[in-house]
Amino acid sequence: MNILVLGSGGREHTFTYKIAQSEQCEKLYVAPGNAGTSEIAENIPLSVTDFEAVKQTVLEKDIHMVVVGPEDPLVEGIYDFFQQDSALKNVKVIGPSKKGALLEGSKERAKEFMAMYNIPTAAYESFTVKSVEAGKKFLETLKAPYVLKADGLAAGKGVLILDNLEEAKQELENMLTNEKFGEASKTVVIEEFLDGIELSVFVLTDGKNYKILPTAKDYKRIGEGDTGLNTGGMGAISPVPFANEELMQKIEDRIVKPTINGLQQENIEYKGFVFIGLIKVEDNPYVIEYNVRMGDPETEVVLPRIKTDLVALLDKVAEGKLDEASLEIDERAATTVMTVSGGYPEAYEKGKEITGIENIKDSIVFHAGTKEENGKVVTNGGRVIAITSFGEDYNKALKKSYQNVEKLHFDKMYYRKDLGKDLN
Repeated sequence: MNILVLGSGGREHTFTYKIAQSEQCEKLYVAPGNAGTSEIAENIPLSVTDFEAVKQTVLEKDIHMVVVGPEDPLVEGIYDFFQQDSALKNVKVIGPSKKGALLEGSKERAKEFMAMYNIPTAAYESFTVKSVEAGKKFLETLKAPYVLKADGLAAGKGVLILDNLEEAKQELENMLTNEKFGEASKTVVIEEFLDGIELSVFVLTDGKNYKILPTAKDYKRIGEGDTGLNTGGMGAISPVPFANEELMQKIEDRIVKPTINGLQQENIEYKGFVFIGLIKVEDNPYVIEYNVRMGDPETEVVLPRIKTDLVALLDKVAEGKLDEASLEIDERAATTVMTVSGGYPEAYEKGKEITGIENIKDSIVFHAGTKEENGKVVTNGGRVIAITSFGEDYNKALKKSYQNVEKLHFDKMYYRKDLGKDLN
């Protein structure tokens, strides 16, 4: 098969890395890709939401399968675009339909879906600019901290957790009246705060059959000790040490099965990944959010642990025959440490030369925000390079990741040195 991966981050480099290992992959393209993907595939400069440009590439390069990395093209309906075009409808697209993608595209829709299928989640209400005052009243009925979520896509930054009631009311007004997150915060979901420890569960589904992939825990805050602003993710660990058999059984019975059942009940075309953000409160799992694609940086620890040929798996998904596939997982732990540009997640500079990549041994280098310029690899994003390592347990894997991160250099490079500390 000729395969096209859409996206340019660490997640997409990881997909490219796994797909390139498959005997079923003939030619591999990434659009737009980064300096890492260009070493193992051909990069094509195009925007992932420019569906006409994607179509042109698919037809020109005789692409048989498109693997969609980021959420934007899914929420904008790339799956439906292919289905409705006679020239494209036989191309296998890995990702849900527009209706399926609403689980991530709208926090309100996700909450309604969970309520409909009795999936455990935090109590909530949603508000618009017309009901700001009602929203403030609702905040008064809750205990601190207060959780405010922009309904639409806000690149992982549309969630605020605030300890002060007055500040929460102020931010609600900011989101609704002043459109703090633009279109994304036209509706705001306010929910009760659940106190527990978070984990992510990834499910691969063809809409009726499913496989539960390795669990992962990512680290969202920029600062050590989980302080400071939310980022796209500063690192990840897989498997999650506290996700024992008993907890996983509860997750499958109470969350995964009803989710897949809900997709079927509503006749939702869904051939791809469901990323379930969970929180364990005492011994029970609750859903914080759904994403309709793999997470980043979780992909960098989850996919390397899959021993099964990834293309063979995705092919079964596209054909609706995932029940015929077997899934083999590497028993070792995997950890990822993300290096980021100075100033991220606020303003940061690009174009800084990256050195030391060639010195990294016994770890996998995944490029997140990089590009090639005059024969050099330079920074091209907030999150720059992820270093993934294997080990008998996550502590040994982390030690290896940290040893290798120290060999990397670029101006104002930053990374968190405390990953996994909360699990010891």
